Amino acid sequence: MKKIFAILFAGFLAVPAFAQSKGPEITFETTTIDYGQIDEKADGARTFVFRNTGNEPLIIERAQPTCGCTVPDWPREPIMPGKEGKIQVTYDTKRIGHFNKSIKIYSNASNTDAQGITTLRIRGEIQRIPDTPTTPLNNSGEQSSIRNK
Repeated sequence: MKKIFAILFAGFLAVPAFAQSKGPEITFETTTIDYGQIDEKADGARTFVFRNTGNEPLIIERAQPTCGCTVPDWPREPIMPGKEGKIQVTYDTKRIGHFNKSIKIYSNASNTDAQGITTLRIRGEIQRIPDTPTTPLNNSGEQSSIRNK
């Protein structure tokens, strides 16, 4: 009977020790940013904010977009437990139409998929800006002054 209590007691002590060793964890405020409808050539930069909710330093090894129209920028230094980091993503807004792109974040976080990947997404629609009216030029290349007579 004493052996059973000793084993159970040792087991109860071991469980909290295992629970404390969760390692780094990456927790994003959101994993999808919807640009909505934006104008052609508008600012395509958006920011994903995350926190290391684990108990060891978080290291982002790389950020890989699905195409060259999306450029990510991520922190190269370790993010300490409890600290916040930002991943800036810039989409090329000269491309007219709907878009839905993903960015794979490779890290040492324990709460990622089996390959250490967290997937972020951006989506929206780029609308063409209508041509703006221009003032006619005279023969010398200067703006003409149009007078009502």
